[in-house]
Amino acid sequence: MVRWSPPLLATLSLTAAGPALAGETACWFENGAVVAPAAVADMTGDFVIDLSAPQTLLHDTKAQTGGYAGTRLTLPVRVAGERVEAVPLEVRDLDYRSAGFIAPIIGVIGADILDRYVVVIDFAPCRLRLEARGPAVGRRPGAMAVTVVGGIPTVRATASDGFRSLSGAFALDTASNGAVRARGAPDGPRQAPAGVLAGLTLNGRLYQRSPAVQAGDLPPGVAGAVGVAVLSAYQLRLDMNSGQLWLTPRPAP
Repeated sequence: MVRWSPPLLATLSLTAAGPALAGETACWFENGAVVAPAAVADMTGDFVIDLSAPQTLLHDTKAQTGGYAGTRLTLPVRVAGERVEAVPLEVRDLDYRSAGFIAPIIGVIGADILDRYVVVIDFAPCRLRLEARGPAVGRRPGAMAVTVVGGIPTVRATASDGFRSLSGAFALDTASNGAVRARGAPDGPRQAPAGVLAGLTLNGRLYQRSPAVQAGDLPPGVAGAVGVAVLSAYQLRLDMNSGQLWLTPRPAP
């Protein structure tokens, strides 16, 4: 018998610079999220790497300690050996994003930075690579089509509770401890289970009994998000400029 939260599927709603050199860093896969060292100006620490976040975020306590009082700042950001100048970012209380992590999360690196590169994420061992983005190219073998909706990359997928199905644009969520994320409270942690869906269909493959979480907002037009319970089985290679995603199965241990 499939157990699922009745409002869960309803919240998965369809209404719902110049070339850079490649950089790479070790990351870690913790609490259902990809985490890597990064810096905003001279403020360093652990940042969640979140492709489903349209904007880069900085924890308000870190900003205040660094001498910044505003809620919207424009500062340089360094991650994976790359430096992006003058990034508009939002200052928020991010304690909810730190739930369950060993060390505090001081920020979120969002799609507004990551879309400047070809992003490659290996989950085991965890490595984040940012490659120089070339000109847009036509569809290449094995690639899934990617559409940017509300500033974040999405792919076509279908979620089902066994009775109803919802197809649409699903974000790539590298910060949620589930196979599917539905929109929920903006300050809700993304690690708390919210039920099990009968299945998720992505790129012609069915993932049965897909664990779900319900937290965080999603842009209008985004149905839901595919989380790391699915993505971590692959090497992820995302070229937003060409609108293509490659999910390459990781070798069996």
